[in-house]
Amino acid sequence: MTKKTLGDWRVLAERELRASPDTLVWNTPEGIDVKPLYTEADVEGAEHLGSLPGFAPFTRGPRATMYAGRPWTIRQYAGFSTAEASNAFYRKALGAGQQGISVAFDLATHRGYDSDHPRVVGDVGKAGVAIDSVEDMKILFDGIPLEKVSVSMTMNGAVIPILASFIVAGEEQGVSHSELSGTIQNDILKEFMVRNTYIYPPEPSMRIVADIIEYTASEMPKFNSISISGYHMQEAGATLVQELAFTLADGREYVRAAIAKGLDVDDFAGRLSFFFAIGMNFFMEAAKLRAARLLWTRIMEEFEPKKASSLMLRTHCQTSGVSLQEQDPYNNIIRTAFEAMSAVLGGTQSLHTNSFDEAIALPTEFSARIARNTQLILQHETGVTKVVDPLAGSYYVESLTKELAAKAWALIEEVERLGGMTKAVNEGLPKRLIEEAATRRQAAVDKGDEVIVGVNKYRLESEEEIEILAIDNAAVRAAQIKRIEETKRRRDSVAVSATLEAIVEVARSGQGNLLAAAVEAARARATVGEISDAMRRAFGDHAATPEVIKDVYGKAYRDEPELAVLKDRMADISKTLGHKPKIMIAKLGQDGHDRGAKVIASAFGDIGFDVLAGPLFQTPREAAELAVTTKVHVIGMSSLAAGHKTLAPQLVNELKSQGADDVIVVVGGVIPRQDYEFLMNHGVAAVFGPGTNVLDAANSVLDLLEGKRRNR
Repeated sequence: MTKKTLGDWRVLAERELRASPDTLVWNTPEGIDVKPLYTEADVEGAEHLGSLPGFAPFTRGPRATMYAGRPWTIRQYAGFSTAEASNAFYRKALGAGQQGISVAFDLATHRGYDSDHPRVVGDVGKAGVAIDSVEDMKILFDGIPLEKVSVSMTMNGAVIPILASFIVAGEEQGVSHSELSGTIQNDILKEFMVRNTYIYPPEPSMRIVADIIEYTASEMPKFNSISISGYHMQEAGATLVQELAFTLADGREYVRAAIAKGLDVDDFAGRLSFFFAIGMNFFMEAAKLRAARLLWTRIMEEFEPKKASSLMLRTHCQTSGVSLQEQDPYNNIIRTAFEAMSAVLGGTQSLHTNSFDEAIALPTEFSARIARNTQLILQHETGVTKVVDPLAGSYYVESLTKELAAKAWALIEEVERLGGMTKAVNEGLPKRLIEEAATRRQAAVDKGDEVIVGVNKYRLESEEEIEILAIDNAAVRAAQIKRIEETKRRRDSVAVSATLEAIVEVARSGQGNLLAAAVEAARARATVGEISDAMRRAFGDHAATPEVIKDVYGKAYRDEPELAVLKDRMADISKTLGHKPKIMIAKLGQDGHDRGAKVIASAFGDIGFDVLAGPLFQTPREAAELAVTTKVHVIGMSSLAAGHKTLAPQLVNELKSQGADDVIVVVGGVIPRQDYEFLMNHGVAAVFGPGTNVLDAANSVLDLLEGKRRNR
């Protein structure tokens, strides 16, 4: 048989298509042109080819036998309302096959506030468990043997008091520091880029990271001192190249910070871990994990470690939250299964699979079981654990690995030229690039260029309403306040004051270790908020200045008639008002996830609105005062953390009390349909749920403005 060439294929393909096969090239957001056919020529120059799992550069996996020797750890991320409720959930999950615990904290805890603080009225027990002191932490792990079960904690802003409380809870369970296993996220740089659950400015925050690495290296040999997270970057809209580059650049910065503390690289590098998102680009996500291991080995070789384990990238993965859709939500089960398979084929060490209802509310026990069983089926029924790195040698995957690595390295080098990741974050480079990518993707979805089944194509006319988990925020907060009061009544207040002053001194002097000082305070029963406030006294608070990017969404729609029609409407209303209609995009409570708010602000600005981006973490009163002083016509409240039923009515009432009840309030974000009527009955003019087309939302806001004008 005569060997066929690529030219022969092109002739045959052109005959089938009646066009050039180049028309099939897929231009991805990463700037990679995915061809319809890959051959051995596409992997020429790929230096990682020929390597083996367990050996540098670890492209094929950090362990020689990978899942053939031991499957990945099933580690479901969960936490809600009270420590008692979360404990019951963890114990049931462990009994049903889960192999480790991953704790989700509420936003009040993330931001270092106790549940009795007036700024967190709508946040306590929402989107995670409320932890105010060691007493809560002891309940959280009651009956769970901490010497046997590893615990991952997603915590960054209030990482010092939370880890200190965990250490003391272990002590009082009879488990020494050295026996505790698990991971603390402790990745503050990405908070300044995307997630925004920071407390202190970047420089003292880096001191906190280094102190934790130092303490755990000497006291907690089984515990991972940091989980360097790209997950939240992708959730905020980053391309896979951006997620890969900025995550590894963060890691390099943390290694430098630890070495600056006097640590030897081999004392801590083996306990660093990573955390990546896995979205719907199946093969590219698997290739991303392979490229990550390749590049991390290259980065760590700079520090000349002696141990091979110091060169290894070990990672946890979580299926994408942003890929989940409110519309036709059972499709999310399928999305999550594909994403989980991609993570496994990429070689993750542990995995969380999202529940199908998380685009709407916290997962129910029913949906969480499906998510967990997705992994059990992967491990036991598909055969993927039988062969180490089954994608190795794929022309497509190996080419993607090479291209992702090259593009990510170029971005990492750009960060280096700025002076490293802390300086790049201060200058706003990562945040700007990620926000631009998020806005471009939203435009692609709205236009239908990127198909999402059940959202912008193949959509059902009528949608089934699914059962959701609702948290009684007021009841949870009342219970937490009662426990705080009881804890303070029983403790030695003099001892507490002494330990808090010691934290202030360690923070101000730069001498000593902040985590060690906080462990003493936690033993004395200082609360999370008190320990956080002690460091606030020394470091101050960080407050970001919101900025709105321009000409990204509008550029994508430049030649589209829908935008032209909308701009004509905008011109008519502006002429009537004598100026552009002004909208304020407001983030209330302690929810820092601002992807949706930033995309709306950018798109509405391109459409022609006068947009005011309100600061993060406002109270309803602060938002109303800003709206009145800046004379806005509309407030768009963004809600992603389930606080809308508390915060939106408070905002409406605050506007009324300030004589501004003519300001239109609309709410958008992750809001269950079951809550729409409640919000409308409490003064909200419109609700825009997940998947809302931005141009449709803009038209609806203009309808409200015109209706208000007619009714005058």
